[in-house]
Amino acid sequence: MLKDQKIKNFLDQLASRSATPGGGSVAALTGAMGAALLSMVGNLTIGKEKYQDVEGKIKELLKKSENLRARFEELMEKDVEVFNELMVIMKLPRITEEEKEYRNGKMQVALKEAAQVPLAVAEKSKELIDICQEIAGIGSRNAISDAGVGVLLAEAAYNSAIINVKINLNLIKDEKIKKELINKIENLTGLVKGKKEKVLELVLQRL
Repeated sequence: MLKDQKIKNFLDQLASRSATPGGGSVAALTGAMGAALLSMVGNLTIGKEKYQDVEGKIKELLKKSENLRARFEELMEKDVEVFNELMVIMKLPRITEEEKEYRNGKMQVALKEAAQVPLAVAEKSKELIDICQEIAGIGSRNAISDAGVGVLLAEAAYNSAIINVKINLNLIKDEKIKKELINKIENLTGLVKGKKEKVLELVLQRL
């Protein structure tokens, strides 16, 4: 599994001619790192007398960030899985009309699934940005810069995931599915827009 590899091994594999892991897995990994940073802020806040009045809320946010970290790790692996399946389908024979029809059908199903993985990363990245906004205002000031780095990673994960949804959109022929995905992207982007800047402003005020 990717998450069990040493960092150098992962980077070497990422830099190689192998198609996986690729940008989709990196988007999920970026989200996981952002979530881990928020968990660190939470863990460094809990138990401190100065932040006793917000400890309950911090524990709630910590639980959310850890759940997101686990989900990002799952999506990192899932991205490789669906892309490898797509590669297998692309190598199917396409000499006869029957072979072409079978391959195209399988390809469309795989492309839809491949688009759903980065979409899930984008959705979870949006949730992570929301948590950043909450923890930036109440987390330990000694670790508040990490909340700032966390929101930068969360937005990077979001934007990276959206790019990976869009590349699959170009090959999906089902216009209904394409429209649904486009609408989801537009709605998510509207919800995310401007939030990173608000979090960073709050972080800088508390440095």
